Amino acid sequence: MPDFAAMRMEELIRPEGFDCPCGKHHACAMDYLKIGPGAVKTVGAMVGKMGCQKPFVLCDRNTYEAAGELVDRLLSEAGIAHRLYIIPCAGQKIAPAEWEIGSAIMHFDPSCDLILGVGSGVINDICKVIGNALGKKSAIVGTAPSMDGYASNSSAMEINHVKMTLFNRAPKGMILDTDILARAPMRMLWAGLGDMAAKYIALCEWRMSSLVTGEYYCEDVARLMRSALKKVMDAAEGIPERKPEAIQSIAEGLVISGIAMAYAEISRPASGLEHYFSHLWEMMALERGQPYDLHGIQVGIGTILTMKLYRKFRQITPDRNRANAYWQAMTNEKWEARIREIFGKTAPEIIEMERKGRKNDPAAHQERLDRIIENWDGIMRAVDEELPDEKALRGLMEKVGMPTRPSEIGVSVRDTVNAFIGARDARMKYMSCSLLWDLGLTDEFAEYLRGVAEE
Repeated sequence: MPDFAAMRMEELIRPEGFDCPCGKHHACAMDYLKIGPGAVKTVGAMVGKMGCQKPFVLCDRNTYEAAGELVDRLLSEAGIAHRLYIIPCAGQKIAPAEWEIGSAIMHFDPSCDLILGVGSGVINDICKVIGNALGKKSAIVGTAPSMDGYASNSSAMEINHVKMTLFNRAPKGMILDTDILARAPMRMLWAGLGDMAAKYIALCEWRMSSLVTGEYYCEDVARLMRSALKKVMDAAEGIPERKPEAIQSIAEGLVISGIAMAYAEISRPASGLEHYFSHLWEMMALERGQPYDLHGIQVGIGTILTMKLYRKFRQITPDRNRANAYWQAMTNEKWEARIREIFGKTAPEIIEMERKGRKNDPAAHQERLDRIIENWDGIMRAVDEELPDEKALRGLMEKVGMPTRPSEIGVSVRDTVNAFIGARDARMKYMSCSLLWDLGLTDEFAEYLRGVAEE
């Protein structure tokens, strides 16, 4: 089996993909990928290489100023017919939600054969959803190294005010011009670092879930993710000066992260509990009609919070009697009351998700508890092997200027604790918060988090 971590980017995206001993065929086939200074000048070549003739160029007000106007001009100079649409926004930023999808589709020109986004996370996700719905290829000209989803086949969308992951199609073309990326607001550069720091937790919890639930796990994909993470962390100190080599390394690391998700066909290589702090904070903000921070900024803080939880996690020993006592005391009525308190208007959807997924089924709990106890040494080995030194990681984030505490982005300790408690129920993904629930330790760890959240 080829070593993904040692491959060049061009090899990782080869059309034929790779058969893997894990049983999956790994592929993230792209028609075009260019990362480097001046890369945007090849946008016309990308359209041609993709076999397309008329792109539908999609951006928002901010990304139009960052690169959309330039892309519009370069396409015109190349004689490539296209339609440009700028998604309107009443506030500071658009959302990855139904209104924006509908707005874009209502202005879509049916004669276009390519959805070409100019932007970062939200624009890219919108383009993937639209491309999948319309059966069109999508491509992206990135404007910030702020997230790891450029090359993934998933989109983080707000559906009825609930943050959901949709699996659709990865972009077939991608241009990340590092000159453009370097001009992004510093907060977006921090967001990219925060989204990459999350991979420590993600890989740990992927291994953990495989041991407890039997979920699919691929060590070759995990090794690729580790290599991307190391590349970014090694270059991170150059972020404040916007050093070209730092921007290049971060851009490549973020793309590789997306490729790892596409290979695994799930978001596991890239997200764990730390992402669910962000998801829950966003849902709370949406419920209250309040703004929320960049996803990667929130994820970075969520990573530090999760590392604090693992500090205590290392000290526990599974106790079957304690676990069963907790489950017997947590009646369905008590559970639903907690869900309604945390999720508000979106609680009915969370409750319905449980009725389908049956995470609270006593027999399923006993099976998981048996596997936790049986595999405890392996779980602790994953923790020790995957997680970095907590103080060193936090020190690096603070050195580049990033926020590391919830209060620094206007999130209360109460919302932080509720996000931890609600994370298990927000998705069907098995994470450390799920394992703590199975062990009857959720409330104990919630109180611990209340005390250390603002350390």
